[in-house]
Amino acid sequence: MTEPERRTGRDESEEERADRMWGELLQEVRVAQMGVQILFGFLLTVVFTSKYDTLSDTDQTIYIVTVVLGATATGALIGPVSLHRLVSGRRIKPQAVQWASRLTFVGLLLLLATTASSLLLILRVATHDDYVPWLVTGVVVWYLLCWFALPLWARRRHTE
Repeated sequence: MTEPERRTGRDESEEERADRMWGELLQEVRVAQMGVQILFGFLLTVVFTSKYDTLSDTDQTIYIVTVVLGATATGALIGPVSLHRLVSGRRIKPQAVQWASRLTFVGLLLLLATTASSLLLILRVATHDDYVPWLVTGVVVWYLLCWFALPLWARRRHTE
């Protein structure tokens, strides 16, 4: 194949590209939604257990912050579905994909914060040890590497 014959990308219109990207985004959101909804559901039950009353004020504050973070993460990660439903057929899919992508990114950041604060609370209650913040920091760094650093590195390394 000569250089001019080699394809350098997809042959799709802006609308076709938006359709493809929308489908890919929804698949990604389904994974994150499942995780945040399960975590949020478990968080909602904690306050109704007898153990909750024995938590220190600090741990109860961490719990409240965690629940609020879980609620906001849930909202951000379900947002693209509502966005799609409300703008469907309005011929603004390329813009909707951008908005939904931003909501998803914010949702992932909130999910990271929810997971970190959940882990902090659980480890504080389970161990009462001084190394808990270090463990949580290690997990957060791991998430940052997996969720953001590696994808950004790959994007930079393999795109022009």
